[in-house]
Amino acid sequence: MITLENIEKVYRTDRIETLALSDVNITITDGEFISIMGPSGCGKSTLLNLIGLLDAPTSGTIKLENREILGLSDKKLAKLRNKNIGFIFQSFHLINDLPVIDNVEIPLLYRKMSAAERKDRCLEALESVNLLSRKNHRPNQLSGGQQQRVAIARAIAGKPSIILADEPTGNLDSQMGDGIMAILKRLNEDKGTIVVMVTHDRNLAKQTERTIHLFDGRQVS
Repeated sequence: MITLENIEKVYRTDRIETLALSDVNITITDGEFISIMGPSGCGKSTLLNLIGLLDAPTSGTIKLENREILGLSDKKLAKLRNKNIGFIFQSFHLINDLPVIDNVEIPLLYRKMSAAERKDRCLEALESVNLLSRKNHRPNQLSGGQQQRVAIARAIAGKPSIILADEPTGNLDSQMGDGIMAILKRLNEDKGTIVVMVTHDRNLAKQTERTIHLFDGRQVS
């Protein structure tokens, strides 16, 4: 479960103060698949960064499994992220100099596990996205849809309880996007993984259990 209470996020410089989020209250229960929608600049990515423990609110409370996470050290936050959260980005963020299996392994390098266990996790993740046969290819030898599937394999190799997806189909055509959505839905339904997806696509949002709408940093009905 993820709980955000009375969240406000303000970005300040010497001359400008920008209110990114205000009075946001969200509870995401185990096994939910939700989408976040709103116009550009409304705070969607800021909200995702807060849920992903990549940023801290200016005020308010964030709880993960009923545990208050604000005030934890950077080291403890990094450990929580690595264990509990998998990230999927619109731009894939793969390393072209590394083969697919090494890209998938990267988050696991920060865990205390043997090389054999890491390899088994990576192979299992690649098989789940139907890319086991491409494990030794470089990312630039793959299509956009295949690269996004590698990114999903990287996100799930650590078996996180939460997947955060920021426009995961934004750089793909509709057919490839449908394939990515099918994988996310399968993870949610078969594994009980929480999936939080930022999207501009109303058709994709309709496939999730509920949608959180943002406008100018506030929740709207």
